[in-house]
Amino acid sequence: MKKYLVSALGGTALGLLVTTQFAAPLMAQQEDSQTLYEQLDLFGTILERIRANYVEEVDEKQLIEAAINGMLTSLDPHSSYLSADAAADMRVQTRGAFGGLGLEVTQEDGWVKVVSPMDGTPAEAAGLQAGDFITAVDGQSTMGLVLDDAVELMRGPVGSEVTLTIAREGSSDTFDVALVRDTIRLTAARARTEGNSVVLRLTTFSDQTYDNMASGLAEQIEAAGGIDNVDGVVIDLRNNPGGLLNQAIYVADAFLDSGEIVSTRGRDPAQSERYNATPGDLIEGKPLVVLINGGSASASEIVAGALQDHGRAIVVGTQSFGKGSVQTLMPLEGEAAMRLTTARYYTPSGRSIQAVGVSPDIIVEQPQPRTDEAETPNGALRTEASLRGSLNNDSLTDDERQHLEEQRARAEATAALRQQDYQMAYAIDILTGLSAMNVKAAE
Repeated sequence: MKKYLVSALGGTALGLLVTTQFAAPLMAQQEDSQTLYEQLDLFGTILERIRANYVEEVDEKQLIEAAINGMLTSLDPHSSYLSADAAADMRVQTRGAFGGLGLEVTQEDGWVKVVSPMDGTPAEAAGLQAGDFITAVDGQSTMGLVLDDAVELMRGPVGSEVTLTIAREGSSDTFDVALVRDTIRLTAARARTEGNSVVLRLTTFSDQTYDNMASGLAEQIEAAGGIDNVDGVVIDLRNNPGGLLNQAIYVADAFLDSGEIVSTRGRDPAQSERYNATPGDLIEGKPLVVLINGGSASASEIVAGALQDHGRAIVVGTQSFGKGSVQTLMPLEGEAAMRLTTARYYTPSGRSIQAVGVSPDIIVEQPQPRTDEAETPNGALRTEASLRGSLNNDSLTDDERQHLEEQRARAEATAALRQQDYQMAYAIDILTGLSAMNVKAAE
């Protein structure tokens, strides 16, 4: 009887414990729901009082859209509400043609910050730089504006003028820059040859990027007489603000035979994704250099980080922007959309670059253009050949002499490039050196 009583009491205690364990979360959930409904009631109350009492008649649709946008932008700088027009503009941009100034911007401490000016646009021609802050548009302060509203101020008819007030690091005063709006038509990727190196300039990651890059690369290799005549490839991602994740994966995969390219991890571990390379390298293992700077963001950082982690490329330049988050465009009613940050992405080694960026293997700053060119000596460089009565070199064959002249011409071309684009010349020097080492190793 005593044992039975103890067992009964134990069972009762266990029952109370189990009931308490299940009831506590349920009560907390009910309290959270109650608080949420109270907040929604508060929102409705405020909306009604604005409608009834505000000094001027209000547009209810605009009020609600502003409230939605405020909710999203409070999360992070990249989440936002897109009206039907804004959503249509974004879809056009990913196809590589749109109207405006050619600026990729974000928001920092309430101000509009330039991520990068795009190639061949009014913003680039006006000399705007990554890291500039736009403090006013046509005299109207951008402080406190929602990013999309600030961008809307910069939009306007093609051919119209807009004045941006710029704050730049290193300048004590702000200054105005006048720009003329234009239709922005971006070629997502362009290819050219510098010496024996192919340069791939990627300006954005739109749905044209991989196809443009692959076809341009093939043309340059064919013009060089085959891949054996190419020292290597430079992928120029400077001031590339990013774009479509799948295009970044295609570009990185083009130079990798295997291994992970990038992984994305959201709040729910079950929704994590890993993207791996497929066999095939467009340049058959030739040396690769990736150029980045503070305007290289998002998809650009995915490419640079993947190729760096696999030891496939030498990354040269300066620290990248550090946008390591993934945004999903979610359609809403009335053709509007919501851009929501849904995941962080990680490079193959498992590092997140959010707010950190990709660190170059070799840091190379781009010298600022000089306003007062120093005078160069008029006297020519004295060499043995310039001395009166010096002996001629009669041991060189015609082919050897021609080879030396071609080498000198390439070196002079690189030296000239160094005056225009120091970082690019540095990258090409690396490829030239690696190619020379490979030739000697094969002998």
